[in-house]
Amino acid sequence: MTSLFSGSRTAELASRGLTRRDFARLAAFLAAGTWQAVNSESALAQLSQVKAIPPGATRINSNENPLGPCPEALEAVHRALTNAGRYQFELIEAFKQAMATDAGLPLDHITAYAGSSAPLHQAVLAFCGPNRPFVTADPGYEAGEMAAKVLGAPVLKVPLTASYAHDVKAMAAASPNAGLIYLCNPNNPTGTLTPHADIVWLADHLPPGCILLLDEAYIHMTDAPLETALIRAGKDVVILRTFSKIYGMAGLRAGAALGRPEHLTKISKWSSGPLPSLGMAAATASLGVPDLVAKRRKLIAEIRGETFAFLKQNGVAFVPSHSNCFMIQTPRPGADLVAALRTHNVFVGRVWPSWPNHVRVSVGTREDMAKFHAALLKVLAPA
Repeated sequence: MTSLFSGSRTAELASRGLTRRDFARLAAFLAAGTWQAVNSESALAQLSQVKAIPPGATRINSNENPLGPCPEALEAVHRALTNAGRYQFELIEAFKQAMATDAGLPLDHITAYAGSSAPLHQAVLAFCGPNRPFVTADPGYEAGEMAAKVLGAPVLKVPLTASYAHDVKAMAAASPNAGLIYLCNPNNPTGTLTPHADIVWLADHLPPGCILLLDEAYIHMTDAPLETALIRAGKDVVILRTFSKIYGMAGLRAGAALGRPEHLTKISKWSSGPLPSLGMAAATASLGVPDLVAKRRKLIAEIRGETFAFLKQNGVAFVPSHSNCFMIQTPRPGADLVAALRTHNVFVGRVWPSWPNHVRVSVGTREDMAKFHAALLKVLAPA
Protein backbone atom coordinates (compact mmCIF):
# COMPACT_ATOMS: atom_id res chain seq x y z
CA MET A 1 0.00 0.00 0.00
CA THR A 2 3.09 2.27 -0.12
CA SER A 3 1.95 4.00 -3.30
CA LEU A 4 -1.24 5.17 -1.59
CA PHE A 5 0.59 6.94 1.22
CA SER A 6 3.65 8.56 -0.33
CA GLY A 7 4.61 12.03 -1.50
CA SER A 8 1.76 14.28 -2.48
CA ARG A 9 -0.84 11.73 -1.32
CA THR A 10 0.41 11.92 2.27
CA ALA A 11 0.45 15.72 2.15
CA GLU A 12 -3.07 15.77 0.75
CA LEU A 13 -4.39 13.45 3.45
CA ALA A 14 -2.60 15.44 6.15
CA SER A 15 -4.32 18.59 4.90
CA ARG A 16 -7.62 16.91 5.71
CA GLY A 17 -6.54 16.19 9.27
CA LEU A 18 -5.19 12.62 9.06
CA THR A 19 -2.31 11.89 11.42
CA ARG A 20 0.45 9.30 11.06
CA ARG A 21 -1.64 7.02 13.24
CA ASP A 22 -4.58 7.47 10.88
CA PHE A 23 -2.33 6.59 7.92
CA ALA A 24 -1.19 3.41 9.64
CA ARG A 25 -4.73 2.40 10.56
CA LEU A 26 -6.06 3.01 7.06
CA ALA A 27 -3.11 1.25 5.43
CA ALA A 28 -3.64 -1.79 7.66
CA PHE A 29 -7.35 -1.75 6.91
CA LEU A 30 -6.73 -1.69 3.16
CA ALA A 31 -3.90 -4.23 3.25
CA ALA A 32 -6.00 -6.69 5.23
CA GLY A 33 -8.66 -6.63 2.54
CA THR A 34 -11.23 -5.46 5.08
CA TRP A 35 -12.08 -2.54 2.79
CA GLN A 36 -13.73 -4.94 0.38
CA ALA A 37 -16.47 -5.65 2.91
CA VAL A 38 -17.25 -1.94 2.97
CA ASN A 39 -16.43 -1.20 -0.64
CA SER A 40 -18.63 -3.82 -2.30
CA GLU A 41 -22.12 -2.78 -3.38
CA SER A 42 -23.21 -6.39 -3.20
CA ALA A 43 -22.00 -6.59 0.40
CA LEU A 44 -23.81 -3.34 1.10
CA ALA A 45 -27.02 -4.63 -0.37
CA GLN A 46 -26.51 -4.82 2.62
CA LEU A 47 -27.54 -4.46 6.19
CA SER A 48 -30.74 -5.96 4.81
CA GLN A 49 -28.75 -8.85 3.38
CA VAL A 50 -29.86 -12.23 4.69
CA LYS A 51 -27.38 -15.07 4.34
CA ALA A 52 -29.81 -17.97 4.41
CA ILE A 53 -32.92 -17.04 2.45
CA PRO A 54 -34.71 -20.32 1.73
CA PRO A 55 -35.49 -21.32 -1.86
CA GLY A 56 -38.79 -19.95 -3.07
CA ALA A 57 -38.88 -17.11 -0.56
CA THR A 58 -40.19 -13.69 -1.52
CA ARG A 59 -37.11 -11.46 -1.71
CA ILE A 60 -38.04 -7.78 -1.55
CA ASN A 61 -35.25 -6.70 0.77
CA SER A 62 -32.36 -5.34 -1.32
CA ASN A 63 -33.91 -3.04 -3.95
CA GLU A 64 -33.05 -5.48 -6.71
CA ASN A 65 -34.87 -5.50 -10.04
CA PRO A 66 -36.40 -8.97 -10.50
CA LEU A 67 -36.67 -8.36 -14.25
CA GLY A 68 -32.93 -8.90 -14.52
CA PRO A 69 -30.85 -7.89 -17.56
CA CYS A 70 -32.64 -7.25 -20.82
CA PRO A 71 -32.27 -9.81 -23.65
CA GLU A 72 -29.79 -7.58 -25.49
CA ALA A 73 -27.59 -7.45 -22.39
CA LEU A 74 -27.70 -11.22 -22.00
CA GLU A 75 -26.67 -11.66 -25.62
CA ALA A 76 -23.74 -9.30 -25.07
CA VAL A 77 -22.71 -11.27 -21.99
CA HIS A 78 -22.74 -14.50 -23.98
CA ARG A 79 -20.51 -12.98 -26.65
CA ALA A 80 -18.07 -11.61 -24.07
CA LEU A 81 -18.08 -14.88 -22.15
CA THR A 82 -16.61 -16.76 -25.11
CA ASN A 83 -13.51 -14.59 -24.75
CA ALA A 84 -13.51 -14.40 -20.96
CA GLY A 85 -9.97 -15.72 -20.74
CA ARG A 86 -8.80 -12.25 -21.75
CA TYR A 87 -9.19 -8.92 -19.98
CA GLN A 88 -11.17 -7.36 -22.87
CA PHE A 89 -10.22 -3.77 -22.05
CA GLU A 90 -11.93 -2.72 -25.25
CA LEU A 91 -15.28 -3.48 -23.59
CA ILE A 92 -14.49 -0.97 -20.85
CA GLU A 93 -13.63 1.69 -23.41
CA ALA A 94 -16.82 0.95 -25.35
CA PHE A 95 -18.85 1.32 -22.16
CA LYS A 96 -17.22 4.66 -21.32
CA GLN A 97 -17.94 5.94 -24.81
CA ALA A 98 -21.56 4.79 -24.59
CA MET A 99 -21.94 6.50 -21.21
CA ALA A 100 -20.38 9.72 -22.50
CA THR A 101 -22.76 9.74 -25.46
CA ASP A 102 -25.76 8.97 -23.26
CA ALA A 103 -24.85 11.71 -20.76
CA GLY A 104 -23.77 14.27 -23.36
CA LEU A 105 -20.37 14.67 -21.70
CA PRO A 106 -16.77 14.49 -22.96
CA LEU A 107 -15.12 11.11 -22.56
CA ASP A 108 -12.73 12.39 -19.88
CA HIS A 109 -15.76 13.25 -17.72
CA ILE A 110 -16.60 9.53 -17.31
CA THR A 111 -14.91 6.86 -15.18
CA ALA A 112 -16.18 3.28 -15.33
CA TYR A 113 -16.71 1.24 -12.16
CA ALA A 114 -18.15 -2.07 -11.06
CA GLY A 115 -21.37 -0.52 -9.78
CA SER A 116 -21.59 2.79 -7.94
CA SER A 117 -20.61 1.96 -4.37
CA ALA A 118 -16.90 1.86 -5.22
CA PRO A 119 -16.76 5.49 -6.37
CA LEU A 120 -19.02 6.47 -3.46
CA HIS A 121 -16.54 5.11 -0.93
CA GLN A 122 -13.53 6.32 -2.86
CA ALA A 123 -14.99 9.82 -3.07
CA VAL A 124 -15.12 9.84 0.73
CA LEU A 125 -11.46 8.85 0.80
CA ALA A 126 -10.64 11.52 -1.76
CA PHE A 127 -12.42 14.48 -0.18
CA CYS A 128 -13.11 13.80 3.52
CA GLY A 129 -10.97 13.50 6.65
CA PRO A 130 -10.95 14.34 10.36
CA ASN A 131 -11.08 18.04 9.42
CA ARG A 132 -13.41 17.56 6.42
CA PRO A 133 -16.80 16.12 7.46
CA PHE A 134 -19.15 13.92 5.47
CA VAL A 135 -22.69 15.33 5.32
CA THR A 136 -25.63 13.05 4.59
CA ALA A 137 -29.40 12.78 4.98
CA ASP A 138 -31.13 10.95 7.82
CA PRO A 139 -32.48 8.47 7.00
CA GLY A 140 -30.22 7.87 4.03
CA TYR A 141 -28.01 5.30 2.35
CA GLU A 142 -25.28 4.40 4.83
CA ALA A 143 -22.42 3.37 2.53
CA GLY A 144 -20.65 6.73 2.57
CA GLU A 145 -21.12 7.02 6.31
CA MET A 146 -19.37 3.68 6.79
CA ALA A 147 -16.43 4.84 4.67
CA ALA A 148 -16.22 8.13 6.57
CA LYS A 149 -15.98 6.30 9.87
CA VAL A 150 -13.11 4.19 8.54
CA LEU A 151 -11.34 7.40 7.56
CA GLY A 152 -12.05 9.10 10.88
CA ALA A 153 -14.13 11.82 9.24
CA PRO A 154 -17.05 13.32 11.19
CA VAL A 155 -20.46 12.20 9.93
CA LEU A 156 -23.09 14.94 10.03
CA LYS A 157 -26.65 13.69 9.57
CA VAL A 158 -29.36 16.10 8.46
CA PRO A 159 -33.02 15.04 8.86
CA LEU A 160 -35.22 15.02 5.78
CA THR A 161 -37.78 17.77 5.37
CA ALA A 162 -41.47 17.35 6.13
CA SER A 163 -41.95 16.33 2.48
CA TYR A 164 -39.14 13.77 2.81
CA ALA A 165 -36.75 15.70 0.57
CA HIS A 166 -33.13 16.50 1.40
CA ASP A 167 -32.91 19.68 3.46
CA VAL A 168 -30.35 21.28 1.17
CA LYS A 169 -29.99 24.52 3.11
CA ALA A 170 -29.35 22.64 6.36
CA MET A 171 -26.88 20.37 4.57
CA ALA A 172 -24.99 23.34 3.14
CA ALA A 173 -24.85 24.91 6.61
CA ALA A 174 -23.90 21.70 8.44
CA SER A 175 -20.18 22.52 8.37
CA PRO A 176 -18.11 25.25 6.72
CA ASN A 177 -15.37 22.63 6.28
CA ALA A 178 -17.48 19.86 4.76
CA GLY A 179 -15.50 17.71 2.35
CA LEU A 180 -18.45 15.92 0.76
CA ILE A 181 -22.22 16.41 0.78
CA TYR A 182 -23.97 13.22 -0.27
CA LEU A 183 -27.42 13.43 -1.85
CA CYS A 184 -29.17 10.31 -3.15
CA ASN A 185 -32.06 11.21 -5.44
CA PRO A 186 -34.50 9.50 -5.15
CA ASN A 187 -33.45 8.88 -1.60
CA ASN A 188 -32.71 5.41 -0.30
CA PRO A 189 -34.59 4.24 1.83
CA THR A 190 -37.60 6.53 1.40
CA GLY A 191 -37.75 6.59 -2.40
CA THR A 192 -38.63 10.29 -2.26
CA LEU A 193 -37.41 13.05 -4.56
CA THR A 194 -35.54 16.24 -3.84
CA PRO A 195 -36.70 18.98 -6.24
CA HIS A 196 -34.41 19.93 -9.12
CA ALA A 197 -34.33 23.56 -7.97
CA ASP A 198 -33.07 22.52 -4.54
CA ILE A 199 -30.25 20.46 -6.05
CA VAL A 200 -29.22 23.38 -8.27
CA TRP A 201 -29.29 25.67 -5.24
CA LEU A 202 -27.05 23.30 -3.29
CA ALA A 203 -24.54 23.04 -6.15
CA ASP A 204 -24.33 26.84 -6.10
CA HIS A 205 -23.95 27.13 -2.31
CA LEU A 206 -21.39 24.49 -1.35
CA PRO A 207 -18.85 25.28 1.36
CA PRO A 208 -15.38 26.13 -0.02
CA GLY A 209 -13.61 23.05 -1.37
CA CYS A 210 -16.68 20.84 -0.88
CA ILE A 211 -17.98 18.38 -3.48
CA LEU A 212 -21.64 17.49 -3.99
CA LEU A 213 -21.82 13.73 -4.53
CA LEU A 214 -25.13 13.16 -6.30
CA ASP A 215 -26.17 9.51 -6.33
CA GLU A 216 -28.62 8.84 -9.15
CA ALA A 217 -28.88 5.08 -8.64
CA TYR A 218 -32.68 5.25 -8.80
CA ILE A 219 -33.22 8.33 -10.96
CA HIS A 220 -34.30 6.37 -14.05
CA MET A 221 -37.34 5.10 -12.15
CA THR A 222 -38.68 8.67 -12.05
CA ASP A 223 -39.57 11.43 -14.45
CA ALA A 224 -37.19 13.78 -12.63
CA PRO A 225 -34.45 15.37 -14.73
CA LEU A 226 -30.94 13.96 -14.77
CA GLU A 227 -28.52 16.49 -13.33
CA THR A 228 -25.66 16.19 -15.84
CA ALA A 229 -26.15 19.86 -16.76
CA LEU A 230 -24.47 20.72 -13.46
CA ILE A 231 -21.32 18.99 -14.66
CA ARG A 232 -21.49 20.67 -18.06
CA ALA A 233 -21.72 23.97 -16.16
CA GLY A 234 -18.47 23.16 -14.35
CA LYS A 235 -19.97 22.77 -10.87
CA ASP A 236 -18.21 20.93 -8.04
CA VAL A 237 -20.49 17.96 -8.55
CA VAL A 238 -19.81 14.24 -9.07
CA ILE A 239 -22.74 12.09 -10.22
CA LEU A 240 -22.94 8.33 -9.62
CA ARG A 241 -24.84 5.99 -11.91
CA THR A 242 -25.36 2.24 -11.58
CA PHE A 243 -26.85 -0.49 -13.75
CA SER A 244 -27.93 -2.48 -10.67
CA LYS A 245 -31.42 -0.99 -10.47
CA ILE A 246 -33.53 -0.12 -13.54
CA TYR A 247 -31.25 -2.20 -15.77
CA GLY A 248 -31.48 -5.27 -13.48
CA MET A 249 -27.72 -5.92 -13.32
CA ALA A 250 -27.01 -6.11 -9.59
CA GLY A 251 -25.04 -9.32 -10.04
CA LEU A 252 -23.16 -8.25 -13.18
CA ARG A 253 -21.63 -5.06 -11.78
CA ALA A 254 -21.46 -1.93 -13.90
CA GLY A 255 -21.60 1.74 -13.07
CA ALA A 256 -19.87 5.05 -13.56
CA ALA A 257 -18.86 8.33 -11.97
CA LEU A 258 -19.49 11.52 -13.94
CA GLY A 259 -17.68 14.74 -13.20
CA ARG A 260 -14.89 17.15 -14.01
CA PRO A 261 -11.65 15.30 -14.83
CA GLU A 262 -9.77 16.69 -11.82
CA HIS A 263 -12.46 15.39 -9.46
CA LEU A 264 -12.57 11.97 -11.11
CA THR A 265 -8.78 11.70 -10.97
CA LYS A 266 -8.80 12.23 -7.21
CA ILE A 267 -11.40 9.52 -6.79
CA SER A 268 -9.84 7.01 -9.18
CA LYS A 269 -6.49 7.14 -7.36
CA TRP A 270 -8.11 4.85 -4.80
CA SER A 271 -9.10 2.25 -7.41
CA SER A 272 -7.18 -0.82 -8.53
CA GLY A 273 -7.71 -3.91 -10.65
CA PRO A 274 -9.60 -4.58 -13.89
CA LEU A 275 -13.33 -4.12 -14.26
CA PRO A 276 -15.78 -6.98 -14.98
CA SER A 277 -15.87 -7.29 -18.75
CA LEU A 278 -19.25 -9.08 -18.71
CA GLY A 279 -20.82 -6.21 -16.81
CA MET A 280 -19.30 -3.66 -19.17
CA ALA A 281 -20.64 -5.53 -22.21
CA ALA A 282 -24.11 -5.87 -20.70
CA ALA A 283 -24.26 -2.19 -19.71
CA THR A 284 -23.21 -1.00 -23.15
CA ALA A 285 -25.87 -3.17 -24.77
CA SER A 286 -28.51 -1.91 -22.32
CA LEU A 287 -27.78 1.70 -23.22
CA GLY A 288 -28.49 0.82 -26.83
CA VAL A 289 -32.09 -0.29 -26.17
CA PRO A 290 -34.09 2.92 -26.69
CA ASP A 291 -37.32 2.04 -24.87
CA LEU A 292 -35.90 -0.13 -22.08
CA VAL A 293 -35.92 2.47 -19.31
CA ALA A 294 -39.37 3.85 -20.13
CA LYS A 295 -41.01 0.42 -20.21
CA ARG A 296 -39.44 -0.68 -16.95
CA ARG A 297 -40.20 2.62 -15.26
CA LYS A 298 -43.86 2.24 -16.22
CA LEU A 299 -44.10 -1.35 -14.96
CA ILE A 300 -42.42 -0.59 -11.64
CA ALA A 301 -44.69 2.42 -11.15
CA GLU A 302 -47.79 0.32 -11.82
CA ILE A 303 -46.82 -2.37 -9.31
CA ARG A 304 -45.79 0.25 -6.76
CA GLY A 305 -49.11 2.04 -7.23
CA GLU A 306 -51.06 -1.18 -6.74
CA THR A 307 -49.22 -1.80 -3.47
CA PHE A 308 -49.87 1.74 -2.29
CA ALA A 309 -53.57 1.28 -3.02
CA PHE A 310 -53.52 -1.92 -0.96
CA LEU A 311 -51.78 -0.17 1.94
CA LYS A 312 -54.30 2.70 1.89
CA GLN A 313 -57.21 0.28 1.79
CA ASN A 314 -55.90 -1.52 4.86
CA GLY A 315 -54.90 1.55 6.85
CA VAL A 316 -51.15 0.99 6.68
CA ALA A 317 -49.20 4.25 6.72
CA PHE A 318 -46.37 4.62 4.22
CA VAL A 319 -44.09 7.22 2.68
CA PRO A 320 -45.09 7.95 -0.96
CA SER A 321 -42.18 6.89 -3.17
CA HIS A 322 -40.99 7.44 -6.73
CA SER A 323 -38.52 4.56 -6.63
CA ASN A 324 -38.49 0.77 -6.33
CA CYS A 325 -38.54 0.95 -2.55
CA PHE A 326 -40.73 2.60 0.06
CA MET A 327 -41.10 2.83 3.82
CA ILE A 328 -44.10 1.51 5.72
CA GLN A 329 -44.89 2.70 9.23
CA THR A 330 -45.53 0.00 11.79
CA PRO A 331 -47.46 0.03 15.08
CA ARG A 332 -44.57 -1.82 16.73
CA PRO A 333 -40.78 -1.81 16.42
CA GLY A 334 -39.92 -2.29 12.77
CA ALA A 335 -37.46 -5.08 13.51
CA ASP A 336 -40.33 -7.12 14.97
CA LEU A 337 -42.32 -6.74 11.75
CA VAL A 338 -39.29 -7.81 9.67
CA ALA A 339 -38.94 -10.95 11.80
CA ALA A 340 -42.68 -11.69 11.67
CA LEU A 341 -42.80 -11.45 7.88
CA ARG A 342 -39.91 -13.90 7.62
CA THR A 343 -42.04 -16.52 9.34
CA HIS A 344 -44.27 -16.26 6.25
CA ASN A 345 -41.26 -16.60 3.92
CA VAL A 346 -41.35 -12.91 2.98
CA PHE A 347 -38.05 -11.06 3.36
CA VAL A 348 -38.24 -7.25 3.43
CA GLY A 349 -35.58 -4.63 4.11
CA ARG A 350 -34.44 -3.15 7.34
CA VAL A 351 -34.97 -0.40 9.91
CA TRP A 352 -33.06 2.88 10.17
CA PRO A 353 -32.17 3.96 13.74
CA SER A 354 -33.76 7.38 13.34
CA TRP A 355 -37.02 5.79 12.13
CA PRO A 356 -37.41 2.75 14.42
CA ASN A 357 -41.05 2.19 13.47
CA HIS A 358 -40.52 2.18 9.72
CA VAL A 359 -39.40 -0.68 7.48
CA ARG A 360 -38.07 -0.45 3.94
CA VAL A 361 -39.76 -2.66 1.36
CA SER A 362 -38.56 -3.18 -2.21
CA VAL A 363 -40.92 -3.34 -5.17
CA GLY A 364 -40.83 -6.83 -6.67
CA THR A 365 -42.98 -8.58 -9.23
CA ARG A 366 -46.77 -8.60 -8.93
CA GLU A 367 -46.50 -12.10 -7.51
CA ASP A 368 -43.93 -10.93 -4.96
CA MET A 369 -46.13 -8.07 -3.83
CA ALA A 370 -49.24 -10.26 -3.61
CA LYS A 371 -47.37 -12.52 -1.20
CA PHE A 372 -46.21 -9.47 0.74
CA HIS A 373 -49.80 -8.18 0.96
CA ALA A 374 -51.08 -11.51 2.31
CA ALA A 375 -48.26 -11.87 4.82
CA LEU A 376 -48.58 -8.28 6.02
CA LEU A 377 -52.29 -8.69 6.77
CA LYS A 378 -51.52 -11.80 8.81
CA VAL A 379 -48.77 -10.23 10.92
CA LEU A 380 -50.74 -7.02 11.50
CA ALA A 381 -53.96 -8.83 12.45
CA PRO A 382 -54.99 -8.41 16.10
CA ALA A 383 -53.84 -11.29 18.29
